[in-house]
Amino acid sequence: MSDRRTLTDARSLRALSHPVRLALLEALLSGPLTATQAGELIGESPTTCSFHLRQLARYDFVEETGEGRGRSRPWRLTATGWNAPARPDDPEFTRAVQALDQVMLDRHMSRIRRFVDTVSTYPAEWQAAATGHTSVLHVTAAEAAEMTAALREVTDRFRERWADRHEHPERRPDGTLPVEVLIGVYPIDTGQPR
Repeated sequence: MSDRRTLTDARSLRALSHPVRLALLEALLSGPLTATQAGELIGESPTTCSFHLRQLARYDFVEETGEGRGRSRPWRLTATGWNAPARPDDPEFTRAVQALDQVMLDRHMSRIRRFVDTVSTYPAEWQAAATGHTSVLHVTAAEAAEMTAALREVTDRFRERWADRHEHPERRPDGTLPVEVLIGVYPIDTGQPR
């Protein structure tokens, strides 16, 4: 399994832009699951999960582990993340990126709200470790790209350091929880000319 996959075609992006498929990918972040197990986690039937897992496999987002049969066969991620570099010369790709971005933004905000709503149920060390940080900077596009690359390097360094914990849950120390690192570097619309 790779850490990151670069998406370059609109069809792959559209395949992701479905709430059940995104929920399945998120569930698989904890490790391999059967369609039945995934269905219990995301509140869908095993039949629905099986269909959407096959669709995700068609676009190489998941694969069978090679164990089990039928709905008892486990599935795993082929990558733990993806990105879709901007392609301003391809309107279909740009629309597909925007559609996926909208769905992903809704899911990110939902997870953040859920954490904020339940923060008091987490141990004190998790309450202290979780963070939100906002900064407004005045930069050029080149400087924003430089900052984005630097932030990715930091997250990539930690992802590589702990990569084996995804494939091997038994290697996770006690108290390990999945965390999401959400980085957004984007212009703020202030009404000024662009």
